[in-house]
Amino acid sequence: MPQIDLSQYKAKKPEKKTSTGGKEGPFSWAELLNKDISFGKAKVGDRKKEAFYVELSTLLLSGIDLKTALDLILVDQDKAKDKALFEGIKENVLHGSSLSDALKSTAMFTDYEYYSVRIGEETGRIGEVLTDLAKFFKNRISQRRKIISAVTYPLIVLMTSLGAVFFMLKFVVPMFADVFQRFGGRLPWVTSMIIRFSAFTDKYFIVFLTVVIALAVFIFASRGKLWFRRAVSAAVLKIPLAGDIVRKIYLARFANTMRLLVSTDTPLLRSIALVRQMIGFYPLEATLAEVEKSILKGESLHQSLSKFSFYPPKLVQLIKVGEEVNRLGYFFGKISDQYTEEVEYKTGTISSLLEPLIIIFLGLVVGLILIAMYLPMFQMSNSF
Repeated sequence: MPQIDLSQYKAKKPEKKTSTGGKEGPFSWAELLNKDISFGKAKVGDRKKEAFYVELSTLLLSGIDLKTALDLILVDQDKAKDKALFEGIKENVLHGSSLSDALKSTAMFTDYEYYSVRIGEETGRIGEVLTDLAKFFKNRISQRRKIISAVTYPLIVLMTSLGAVFFMLKFVVPMFADVFQRFGGRLPWVTSMIIRFSAFTDKYFIVFLTVVIALAVFIFASRGKLWFRRAVSAAVLKIPLAGDIVRKIYLARFANTMRLLVSTDTPLLRSIALVRQMIGFYPLEATLAEVEKSILKGESLHQSLSKFSFYPPKLVQLIKVGEEVNRLGYFFGKISDQYTEEVEYKTGTISSLLEPLIIIFLGLVVGLILIAMYLPMFQMSNSF
C-alpha cells in the first residue's frame, strides 16, 4: 500500500501500525475491487439496475425459480443491448453458473453487486439481498436527482449571467468606445474602467480559454492519481458549506453501503474492505484502511472511527450503540437517512438563496455597464 498522509483527517495521532494479515481472509478480495459504485461510473445505468433487482427479487420471493424469472425479465427488454446482456446472464445460469458468477462474467456489474449477490446465495437470502440492492440504487438515484435539481437552475442562471456580461464586454462596450473616441473629451472614471476591462477581455480571451482547456485536460489526466485525489478532497472539505455537504454525502453512502452488507450477515472486516474500495473518496478510503488495522488489533468499530475527525462524534456514538445492542444494520440505516435528509435540506436551501443572489448580481453588473456607457452621453447632452 502506498504511503498516505492522514494528518488532516485525524483528531489525534495514533501509534504507528504495521499491516498484518492484509492479504488473508476477506482482504484477498480487495485487489479485485474497483470504484464502479461511484456516481456516474456505473457500467449499467442505475435505473436499469433498480428495475432489474426489483423484478428479480419479486419473482424469486414469490417462489418462481431463477431460470423462469430470468425468462420473464428477458421478455420485457426492448433494446437489443439489454436483451443481449440478460440473455448472456441466463445462458450462464443454464450452464451451471451461480447468479453472482453470471453477473460478474458480463463485466457490466460492479464487484459490490457481485459480492452482495454471492453472500445472498451463500446465506439463502438472495431475495432479500436483491430487494436491498434495489432500494440502494433507488435511494442513490433519488439523492442524485435532488442534488442535481437543486443546483441546476442556479448554474443555468449563473452561466446565462456570465454569457450576457461577456457579450456586452465583447460587442456592446467596444461600439460605445468607438463613439466616445470620435467625440473626444474626458470620460467618467467608471466608463474608462469598463472600457479598459473590455479591451483586456478582448485581448486575453484566447489566452484565458487556452488556460481553461489546459486545466481541464490536466484535471482529467490526474484525476486517478493518489496525490491529486488527496489534494482535491482536502481542498473541497475546507470550502464553507460545500465541504460539509460533500462530507455528509459520502458519509450517507458509507452508512447505506454498510447497512446493506451488515444486514446480509457479511463479516465486519469484509464489509469495511468492500466499502473502502467502492467509495471513490480519498478520506474514506484512507481512514477505513486504518480502521481495518485497528479492528484486527482488537478495537471496536466505533473506537477505530473515533480516531479520525472525518467521522462526526454523533455518528460514532450511534455506531457504538449499534455494536452494544447488536443492531449495526439498523443504526447504519438511520445514519444514512439522517445525512441524506440533511444534504437534501441544505442543497435546497442554498439553491433557494442562490437564485435571487445571482439575479441581483446580473442586474447590478449589467446596470453598471449600461450606466457607464450612457453617462458620457448624458454629460454631453447637458453641455449643449
